Amino acid sequence: MRVTIADVARNAAVSKTTVSRVLNGKGEVDAETAERVRAVIAELGYVPSSRAVGLARGNSRTLAMLVPSLTWPWVGEVLQGVADTLEAAGYGLLLFTCNRGEESMAQFTSQVSARAFDGVLAIEPENTRGAIAALHHQGLPLVLVDDRGQGGTFPSVATTNREGAASAAQHLIAAGRRAPLVVTGPAQFGCVQDRLHGFARVFAEHGAARPDSHVFEGDFTVRCGQRVIDHALAERLPFDSVFCHNDLSATGVLQALRAAGRRVPDDVAVIGFDDIPSAAYTEPSLTTVRQPMQAMGEAAARRMLDHLRGVTPLRRDAVVLPTELVIRSSAPG
Repeated sequence: MRVTIADVARNAAVSKTTVSRVLNGKGEVDAETAERVRAVIAELGYVPSSRAVGLARGNSRTLAMLVPSLTWPWVGEVLQGVADTLEAAGYGLLLFTCNRGEESMAQFTSQVSARAFDGVLAIEPENTRGAIAALHHQGLPLVLVDDRGQGGTFPSVATTNREGAASAAQHLIAAGRRAPLVVTGPAQFGCVQDRLHGFARVFAEHGAARPDSHVFEGDFTVRCGQRVIDHALAERLPFDSVFCHNDLSATGVLQALRAAGRRVPDDVAVIGFDDIPSAAYTEPSLTTVRQPMQAMGEAAARRMLDHLRGVTPLRRDAVVLPTELVIRSSAPG
């Protein structure tokens, strides 16, 4: 049977609070009582849980990770970066998803109230900004991973969305492509607007501004990429390339083009965004803008740890990591 703090208190004829003070080196216990408590601890073989000691000291040495869903294609890479960094620092990780919407957030909020963790790293789930902001304003340390272009609201780790999209446009221009379709993500995301602007700027600078009729708002799914190509072909829109705001929609584009008998890259070049693991194994392999997702997780964890250790306070700014164009068969150089 596990020896508890109550057993120690009973055998030492003191309160559990006194035992806790001895364990945590508090100075409120006289030397004779402290020595008696330590003797009972040794006699009974009591081993305090590291979590209990941490909470008594005002910290749990545990961080939380809040994510929309584990089905998001790059969440695993972010988690790997976070987990590696925390493990090396002797911290634990609690993972929360928002698969059940408000119910999930209520459960997460209850854990905040219970002081189950010292801070939270978040890939912001849909429709949770208000709840996250309220917790942050109440004192919860927070770092967002991929702030969706909303820089300045919370401490965050972001990537160069404008520059990444511009590199995709420059690659298409260099290959002689002048009539791109663009498949975006949801328009309310700041990163979507950044990618739109970065891509459009390069084409405008080369006298090939894209018509608005060639820009389609998507939802980051394979199906939305398929729908855009089906529509463009049905409407006989002229296009020689497609730039997608994520790799899943680009995968849908590749599938729809192949089904329609369009050759990639001979007839149509295709570029995605993210460089998820499957991007290298599409048919043909996908040229894409790589977001350094694992490095973003590592950077977010380090930023939180530096705050908790008193090294660098959290400020409302973004640590920005660079994107990289990865050239494969769907849009060769």
